[in-house]
Amino acid sequence: MKGCLIFNMKSKILFQGAEAIISLKDNKIIKNRTKKAYRLPELDIKLRKKRTKSESKIMNKLYSLINVPKILETKENEIIMEYIQGEKLSDTLDNLKNKYEIAFQIGQETAKIHDSDIIHGDLTTSNMIYVEDKTNKNNFKVYFIDFGLGFHSAKIEDKAVDLHLIKQALEAKHYKNHEELFKSIIKGYNSKDKDKILKQLEKVESRGRYKDKH
Repeated sequence: MKGCLIFNMKSKILFQGAEAIISLKDNKIIKNRTKKAYRLPELDIKLRKKRTKSESKIMNKLYSLINVPKILETKENEIIMEYIQGEKLSDTLDNLKNKYEIAFQIGQETAKIHDSDIIHGDLTTSNMIYVEDKTNKNNFKVYFIDFGLGFHSAKIEDKAVDLHLIKQALEAKHYKNHEELFKSIIKGYNSKDKDKILKQLEKVESRGRYKDKH
C-alpha cells in the first residue's frame, strides 16, 4: 500500500484511491467511500451506501469460506475490518520460493469465490495479502481484499472475466513467471464449472486479441 499520511493523532492513511480512503486506526482498517462532486448529492449518498453494504455482505459471506479480513462494523459509507499484518502479494510474489504453491492456493480460493456465485471484479495480486508463518515458512495464507467492485453473478462469462483479470495482472506485474504462475492458478481452480469457465476464458481472450488487431 502507498505511503502513510497523517490522518489524525491515532490514524494514518494507507491508500487513497478514486473510490475510497483506506486508513489504519487502533489496529483496525477503515474503508471510507469518498464523496463524488460530479454526482447529484442524493444519488451520491445512495450509491455509496449501496456499494458499502454490498461489499460488506460479500465479505461476510466469504469469511467462512476463504481468507478475508473480518468485518467488525459497517456504517453508511464506511467498513471497519480487522487489520491483516502481511505483505501486499504484488510486491513480494516474485521473490518468494513458494510462489507456485501460492498461485495454486489463489486458484483454490478463487474457485470457492466463484462457486458461491461471487465475482471479485478486480482480481489482482495487488488485492491480496501474503501472511507467512514465522515459525514454519511452509505455512502461509493469502488474504483476498478490496471487494469494492465485487458483485453476485452465476454467469460463466463473469467468472471467466475474473480469471482473465488475474491473468492480465500476472503478465503486467510478474511477467518473468506469469505463464507458470497462471498454470498453477488453473491447477488449483477446482470450480464445479471449471471446464465451462475455461472454455469461456478462451472466448474472452480471443475477443481481446481481436480488439488489439483493430
